[in-house]
Amino acid sequence: MEVSDIPAINAALNAVATVMMTAGFFFIRRKQVERHRACMVTAFLVSVIFLIGYVLHKILVHGVHTPFGGDGPMRTIYYIMLASHIVLAMFMGPLILRTFQLALRGDVERHRKWARWTFPIWYYVSVTGVLIYFFIYVWYPGTPTGAEPHRETRNDLERRLPGSEQVRVSAVSTIENRFGPEDPTS
Repeated sequence: MEVSDIPAINAALNAVATVMMTAGFFFIRRKQVERHRACMVTAFLVSVIFLIGYVLHKILVHGVHTPFGGDGPMRTIYYIMLASHIVLAMFMGPLILRTFQLALRGDVERHRKWARWTFPIWYYVSVTGVLIYFFIYVWYPGTPTGAEPHRETRNDLERRLPGSEQVRVSAVSTIENRFGPEDPTS
């Protein structure tokens, strides 16, 4: 697995959480409390794994983000969605934990009142998380900001040299002028 695979895995985790929340909503509407509980706990655990993956990815890429590559109305739509996603995501931890706490205590009435706010916000954040992935990695990819361009090394240039010995000697001389003489210790 590569670091570049983490965003796709995170989007898949968000999608799974969304499916589990949808199923949980379906089950509670049909008074199937145990199935509802199982789905919501699964959605929570998947969301925790997502959060770990998200933070890990940010650490591994040293905070470099992939910007949105689109323009025009799609750019406006994307940034409105991103801003609302970020703001609402900041509240998810406390909202979810409080809603779960009330359910575990058996305080069904207060759990329902909290869930009326928690569920749609959590659902929105989860769905927009998947959409944001598609916007920046699939539909409108941009170039990572802060990423250093690939700098050719001596070995990169020597591998690309043509076969003629005279051209090779001239090219090696050019490489030495650019990088300095070959270091026998490397």
